Amino acid sequence: MKMSKPSQSSKNREYATFKAFYPFYLSQHQNTTCRALHYIGSFLVLVILIETLISQNWIQLALLPLVGYGFAWVGHFVFEKNRPATFQYPLYSLFGDWVMFTQRIAKFFQRKSNT
Repeated sequence: MKMSKPSQSSKNREYATFKAFYPFYLSQHQNTTCRALHYIGSFLVLVILIETLISQNWIQLALLPLVGYGFAWVGHFVFEKNRPATFQYPLYSLFGDWVMFTQRIAKFFQRKSNT
């Protein structure tokens, strides 16, 4: 399986702000299946978190990174065919996952309210 390498302009680039990083983050998530897997993983993280808070079965929290990153990394390695930005920008990528997810949810509800 051939992985695409990050573009030379982003390859060792340091981003001073999340705002500067986010367009690069989105460029690494152009495949719709990859994005869908990110959304599924993020949704399941929320489900596990809520269920853990209700049940107080704190050991379930160990599942959060497995579920969240598991779905996302399958999306990158299998469908997007690139290396997850998490490896180079872990905190910004985590924020990017949640911004992309909330933007998708907002778009969904905006569409529903227009019909």
